[in-house]
Amino acid sequence: MRRRFLRYLWVAVCLFLCLACREDLPVLRSESEAVSRPGSPHEIKGMFVLNEGNMGSNKCTLDFLDFRSGFYTRNIYPERNPEVVKELGDVGNDLQVYGNRLYAVINCSHYVEVMDVRTAQHIGSVNVTNCRYIVFADDKAYVSSYAGPVQIDPNARPGKIVEFDVNTLQITREVVVGYQPEEMVIKDGLLYVANSGGYRFPNYDRTVSVVDLGTFEVVNTIDVAINLHRMKLAPDGLIYVSSRGDYYGTKSDVFVIDPEAQRVVGRLGVAASEMCMDGDELYLISVEWSYVSGKNEIRYTLYDTRKREILPRNFITDGTEKEISIPYGLGVNPETKEIFVSDATNYVTPGYLYCFSPEGKLKWKVRTGDIPAHFAFTSADFY
Repeated sequence: MRRRFLRYLWVAVCLFLCLACREDLPVLRSESEAVSRPGSPHEIKGMFVLNEGNMGSNKCTLDFLDFRSGFYTRNIYPERNPEVVKELGDVGNDLQVYGNRLYAVINCSHYVEVMDVRTAQHIGSVNVTNCRYIVFADDKAYVSSYAGPVQIDPNARPGKIVEFDVNTLQITREVVVGYQPEEMVIKDGLLYVANSGGYRFPNYDRTVSVVDLGTFEVVNTIDVAINLHRMKLAPDGLIYVSSRGDYYGTKSDVFVIDPEAQRVVGRLGVAASEMCMDGDELYLISVEWSYVSGKNEIRYTLYDTRKREILPRNFITDGTEKEISIPYGLGVNPETKEIFVSDATNYVTPGYLYCFSPEGKLKWKVRTGDIPAHFAFTSADFY
C-alpha cells in the first residue's frame, strides 16, 4: 500500500512539474514593421499571409498586413492563442476567408484550423488526413485530401473530398476522387477537382473529377494532362487548370475546360506554378524545374481571359523581379489592384513579400516567415 501511495505521489509531482514548466514557456511575441503610409481602404482592410514552413520543422506561421495602418505584423498566432501548445503546426497549404472566419489548411499536421477573422483567435479545428486545399458553398467547406500518409508511394490510394459544416465544424460527407487531389472550383452546383497523382510518380493522374454537390457523387471525369495542380474559374465560366508536367520532357502548361461541354477546349502554352484570377485577367508565375537542365526557369505572365490572349508584357515592369530568388505566392488586391509576390528564398530561412503597383513597379518589400505562400484578403476590421 505504501509503495502504491508513493508511486501515485511521484506521478502527481511529475504532473505538477510538467504543468509548471508549461506555464513558464514564453509566449512568442509578434513584431510589426511599417511598410507603407496609413490608408483609408473602402472594402479590403488587410491581408493575411500564411507561411508554410519547411516540412517537418513545425514552423507554419501567420502574418497580417494592415492596409489602414500600413504595418506588417509577423507571427500573430502564438500571441493571440497562447493556450495552443504547438501553434499552427507543420506546413500551411492553403488560407481562405469565408464569412467571419479564417481557415488555414495545415497539410502535414492533418487538420484545418478555424479562426476568428477579426482577431485570429482559435475557434476550432477539423481533422482531415493530408489535407490540401479548401473551397466553400452554402455554409459547407470542401477540403481536398490525399487520404493517406505523406510519402511517395506508387501504390498510393485515391484521394477524397471531405465536406464539413462551417457552423458546427462537423464532417458531413466524403467522396473518393482521383489520386492526390489538389485545387478545386465550384460552378453551377458542381465541384471540379484537379487530380495530380504526385505520389504515384511516374504514373501521374491526368484527370479532373466532377462532383455533384447535391448527391456528393462523382458524375464525370475529364481527361486533361498529367500532374494537375492549380485551378481558377474565370468570369465567363471557363475553368483554367495547370499541369506541372513531369519535370523532364513533358513541360508544364495551362489547360482550359468548358464546364458546359465538360471537356478541354484549349491550352495557353505557358507554364504556371501559381495562378491568380483578378477580374478578366489571369496572373501566372512559373517556377519550372527541369531535371534535364538542373535549374528553374522563371516567368511572369498576364493572360486576358476575355480576349483569350497572352499580353505582351511581364506584369512586373521595372526589372525588380530579378531580386526574387524563388517566386512562391501570388495575389492581387481586388480593390487597389496592387500585386503581391512572395519569395521563398532558400526554403529554410525567412522569405520576403513584395508589393507592386498595378503598373508593375515595386512599392516595398518586407521580411516574412519561412516560405510565404498563401494570401487571404479581408474586409473585416482586425483588432
